[in-house]
Amino acid sequence: MIDDTFMNRALCLAREGRGWVSPNPMVGCVIVKDGRIIGEGYHQRFGEGHAEVNAIENATESLAGATFYVTLEPCSHHGKTPPCVDRIIESGAAYVVIGTADPNPLVSGRGIKKLQEHGVEIKVGVLEEECRELNETFFKFMTTGVPFVTVKYAQTLDGRIATATGHSKWISSEESRQYAHELRSIHDAILVGTGTVIHDDPDLTVRLVEGRNPTRVVVDSTLQIPEDARVLRNQEAARTIIATTAAAGPEKIGRLKGQGVEVLMTDRSGDGRIDLQKLLIELGRRNLSSVLVEGGAGIITSLVAARIPDRLIAITAPKLAGKGIEVLGDLGITSMDNSIPLQVKDVFRKGADVVIDTRLFHNADVPV
Repeated sequence: MIDDTFMNRALCLAREGRGWVSPNPMVGCVIVKDGRIIGEGYHQRFGEGHAEVNAIENATESLAGATFYVTLEPCSHHGKTPPCVDRIIESGAAYVVIGTADPNPLVSGRGIKKLQEHGVEIKVGVLEEECRELNETFFKFMTTGVPFVTVKYAQTLDGRIATATGHSKWISSEESRQYAHELRSIHDAILVGTGTVIHDDPDLTVRLVEGRNPTRVVVDSTLQIPEDARVLRNQEAARTIIATTAAAGPEKIGRLKGQGVEVLMTDRSGDGRIDLQKLLIELGRRNLSSVLVEGGAGIITSLVAARIPDRLIAITAPKLAGKGIEVLGDLGITSMDNSIPLQVKDVFRKGADVVIDTRLFHNADVPV
C-alpha cells in the first residue's frame, strides 16, 4: 500500500533522532503531493523543532492540498516549541496520515481533534505496531511515569559474568563493547551497584561512539563509594546520582554534594537494601525516561526477581570460565512452570559474540 511506503520512510527518518531527543519521542514526517515527496523532516534534538515543522521548512513547493505522513500524533500544546498542528493547518494540508496516537495526556487525541475541526482529513493506525515499537520507551514512561528499564550483561557461554576471582575484562569482543556504548547513548541514565564501582571503577560514559552521556546512578545503601571513583569526576560532562539510605554518614554526604554529586535518600526494602522500584519512580520524577542497568549480579537479580525490567540484552561470548560469578542469583523459582518468559526480538552478532535482545512479559502479556 502507498500509505505504508511513505510511513516506512517516516519511520526511517524518525530513527535518526535516536539518542538525541529523549525524553521526547522519535518522530519522522514525510509530506507528499501528487504522489511525490516534497518535504521531509524528523525531530533531531530535544528542545529543537519537531518533525512536522522541519518537514514544512524543508518543503520544495506549496503545501496546499498535500498529505502529511507522521509516525506520531502531532502535538497540540505549547511546550519548548509551538504546537505542530497549528503549522500543519496553516500549511493548507488536506490529509494527515498518523502512525499512532500520542500517549501523552497533553496530546492524546487532541491533535487529531483539532486537525479535524479545521477540515483536515485524518487516518490513524498505519504501521501502528512499528510506530509504537519505535517509541516503546516513551510509551512506557508517558503511561506510568516510571522509566523503561533495560538490563544488559556480557557472559561466557557457560553463563559467567566474571571468574571465581571476580575478573571480567574482557568477556565480550571490542565490537560488543562498542555496542554497549551505543546502548548507553540512547538511555537517559545508567545504573550500577556500588560493588561494580568499587571493583571496576568505570566511567560509565559514552566514549566509543558519538552520543550523549547518560546520567550515572549508583545504588549504594551505606555510601561505601570511594571518593576518588571515576563516576564522581567531571559532573559537567555526566552528572551522577548516588542513591543511598539513612545508614549513610552525613559527613560523607556533605563531601559528595560538595563535588556536585546528587545524593538521593531512598527507602529500604524488607531485606535492608534500597527499594529499586521506588528508586525508579524517583528517577522518573527527574524526567529520566529510560535506564540501562549494567550490574552487578546483585542488582540484576533483585530487578529480575521483582519482574521490573522491560528489556534484557544478553551478550554471550564463545568462552568458557567454569566456576565463576553468575549473572542471576536465586529467583525463588523451583519449577520451570514458574520460569520468567521472554520474547526474543532480535538475535545478531557483534564480533565473535552472539547478542540476544529480549523483552520481558508482564502480567497480562504472558502468553497462555
